[in-house]
Amino acid sequence: MTFADHFDTFHGLPVLTLPEPGEEALPAAGGVAWRLDCFEAGDIPFPELWQSFKERVPSADVRALVIGPWWEDEYSELRPVLELVLADAARFPALRALFLADVTGEECEISWLQLTDITPVLEAFPLLEELGVRGGDSQGLGEEALSLRPVRHDALRELRFESGGLPGQVVRAVGACELPALERLELWLGVEAYGGDATVADLAPILSGGRFPALRHLGLQDSELQDEIAAAIASAPVVAQLESLSLSMGTLTDAGAEALLRGQPLTHLKRLDLHHHFLGESMAERVEAAIGSAGTDVDLSERLAPHRWRDEEWRYVAVSE
Repeated sequence: MTFADHFDTFHGLPVLTLPEPGEEALPAAGGVAWRLDCFEAGDIPFPELWQSFKERVPSADVRALVIGPWWEDEYSELRPVLELVLADAARFPALRALFLADVTGEECEISWLQLTDITPVLEAFPLLEELGVRGGDSQGLGEEALSLRPVRHDALRELRFESGGLPGQVVRAVGACELPALERLELWLGVEAYGGDATVADLAPILSGGRFPALRHLGLQDSELQDEIAAAIASAPVVAQLESLSLSMGTLTDAGAEALLRGQPLTHLKRLDLHHHFLGESMAERVEAAIGSAGTDVDLSERLAPHRWRDEEWRYVAVSE
């Protein structure tokens, strides 16, 4: 899987990439999700793009912000860019959604995106309702890597990490956060080769069901431990409160699916997303018969066969490098 296109919508709003000055009339500040992209802005440095944005768009009315490629020539880390945004947090009292790194695969591989500690975002924007992050471990490209500290945030409703290797430290920090309003949590766990060193044990606070009382959607995806995660989900208390569950994009096999079928009922779910999986045809039919026939929308698309190399089978996640 590659990120071939930028967002069309974000936080229920159409995404508009800030054009160069004078190119076109700008819409109302609160009517779109503003996307800042140094490539589209004429290859100017991000500090100049940020200043132009503040001068041309009434910041007090901005509801959603998307950060695209923030480098104009050679790739650079995100931290200085995020520091600029956070320094002006008081100018954005209406901001309810922020996405960091809406970057396509042609612009930069996901594993190359050097992120930073994102905790200050939650501290600076106490009314933020949606936070999305793309990227993960720095993989030796620099000292910066994605990190998070446990924090309480009373407004956040959706938290999403897209990564080919989500650090275990981030997973543990999410589980230690107090997020009483959180309704949707999505973690792309990735693979160990790209920094995804989280274990099933790291997921225990999330799976317990007591940490996020408002949670209705849980995605534990893109993992090379997908069978182990499925086995943990089979008895996880959090499942009872969910309306939808995603175990997609990973290396789910018949063993993981068997654990789901033998575990607690999943027929109360409106949707079960298992797309990109390695189930045999008969097992896929069993899952559909047991769960789909009860009215749950079961996504079993992208049934894959493992690669073979020297008499060994190799299964792969959808997003890694």
